[in-house]
Amino acid sequence: MNVHSSKYKCTECGKCFRSNNSLGIHRHIHFGEKPFECSVCSKRFTGAGNLVTHSRIHSGEKPYKCHMCDKAFSESGSLNTHVRVHTGDKPYKCSLCDKRFSQYGHLQLHKRQVHSNRRPYHCPYCGKLFKTERDLKCHVRIHTGAKPYSCRHCSQRFTWLDQLKTHLLKSHNEGTWFTCHICQKKFSLSCNLKTHVRRHEGVKSYVCSECPKHFFTSSELKSHLPVHLDYKQFCCYFCGKWYRYKCAVKKHFKKCSAVHGFSVM
Repeated sequence: MNVHSSKYKCTECGKCFRSNNSLGIHRHIHFGEKPFECSVCSKRFTGAGNLVTHSRIHSGEKPYKCHMCDKAFSESGSLNTHVRVHTGDKPYKCSLCDKRFSQYGHLQLHKRQVHSNRRPYHCPYCGKLFKTERDLKCHVRIHTGAKPYSCRHCSQRFTWLDQLKTHLLKSHNEGTWFTCHICQKKFSLSCNLKTHVRRHEGVKSYVCSECPKHFFTSSELKSHLPVHLDYKQFCCYFCGKWYRYKCAVKKHFKKCSAVHGFSVM
C-alpha cells in the first residue's frame, strides 16, 4: 500500500496513516505528549507499544526466541540483529570503504572513528586529540603507566588486552592462537590476523577521500590524511599551539613543558 495516498495525513510532517487512531498516536511525537505511564517506575511513553516493550524490563519477559540457539529477546528488532551473528549477514555497507556491518550503529561508529576528522577528546599530557573517550583513556595509560589487565594465574599486569592474551597463551597455554594460513605466523587477536592477511592478499580497504591512495589499515589512512588537509590534530597542553604531525608537537612539548616546570615521560 502507498502510505502517501492514505486518508489521514499529519499536518506537521506530511506522513499518512490508515486510521485516525494511528494518526493520533503519531501526533504525540510532535507535541511531546507521553500519555502512557509505566506502573512500576512511572516512566512515560508516546505510544502503548513503547510501554509494552519497556514493561518487559521489569517482568523479564523475552518472547522473541532465536531458532538457532537458546537466546531470547524482549524486542523483535534485537532478535533480528542477533540472528545476523548466525547468518553472517552484514547489510550496512560503508560508503567510504569496503567494510560492512551487521548493525547500523556499528556503521555509524566506524564512520566517526575511521573517516571523520572530528576529535573532541584532548590528552592532558601531550595534547593529542581523539575521536572517542575510550581511545583517550587507552592512550593516557602510556603517560600514567596504568596496567588494568591482570593475569589470574600469576602476579603480572599489562597495559593492553592483547598483551594479556599473548601472555596467557605463551605462559599458561590458555586461549587460542590465530594462525595465518599463508605464512603460519601466530596472533593472539583475530583482528590482528585479519590485518596481516590483508597484507598478503594486497587488500587495501581504506580509501583516501582526497586522492586515489588505498591503505591496509585505518591508522595508515589517518597518518596519510594530514598531507591533504589543513588539519592539526596535535595540541600543546601548556601553550595551546597546534601541530599537524606528532613528531613536531613532541619536540615542542619537551621544551614547553620544561619552561612550565614539568618533565615529560
